[in-house]
Amino acid sequence: MSSSLEQIKAVKDALPQHVAIIMDGNGRWAQQRGKLRVLGHQAGVKAVRKVVSLATQLELKSLTLFAFSSENWRRPEEEVSSLMNLFLSVLQREVKKLKNNNVRLRIVGDTSRFSDKLRQRIQAAEQMTADNDGLILNIAANYGGRWDIAQAAQQLAQQVAEGTLQASDIDEQALNQQIAAESVADIDLLIRTGGEKRISNFLLWQMAYAELFFSDVLWPDFDEQAFAAALACYVQRERRFGCTGEQVRKLLISNSMNEENFA
Repeated sequence: MSSSLEQIKAVKDALPQHVAIIMDGNGRWAQQRGKLRVLGHQAGVKAVRKVVSLATQLELKSLTLFAFSSENWRRPEEEVSSLMNLFLSVLQREVKKLKNNNVRLRIVGDTSRFSDKLRQRIQAAEQMTADNDGLILNIAANYGGRWDIAQAAQQLAQQVAEGTLQASDIDEQALNQQIAAESVADIDLLIRTGGEKRISNFLLWQMAYAELFFSDVLWPDFDEQAFAAALACYVQRERRFGCTGEQVRKLLISNSMNEENFA
């Protein structure tokens, strides 16, 4: 194995297994260009493709994207409606690509407020990719961290009521197992774009020991190089295997260019 390939393998071994991203800045991106906010959300779909492609090429285990929070229902009705329609169209358009690239899609959150058509589309998309064993792509939709913890507590309470679990057996491990089964597992790296430095009720339990990375880049402009920079920062915080941060970024980008594009 060449020195460069050895370095790439070393870097890949040090990469986070589970990355979560708060995709912030779509509306501001559109406003800066004199466009409607919904056009910023549409532009953000391209950034999703780029990070999913790089995550797949680098063989990350899981990628969780914050698409729509439980608080987003407070936004103007027109924008919420546009987001729901965009969600519908993206699911229909992108699911075949995910299936062909061995990506398993999961929608995480309370889908009860979605239309019947959207819930059916979600179920169909999840079923279509259920047998894929590559990257797990979690899309958090109508999701809130406090809701996540509360629903896990309800599940454990139900088990106690049914007599299959003792109240004294409920501990951090039991709650963690319930959350991971119904939602997502622990996060290694959280990235938030758009310049804000808060976690906005996202994956509160799962981020207990996560590394945090805040980027000033607005989400539609967040490309492979920006993603690689965040991953390189994580590797620097953990292990660089003798590489500098700049070397890590170059190795990740170089490796991704040698792979086929996500299509």
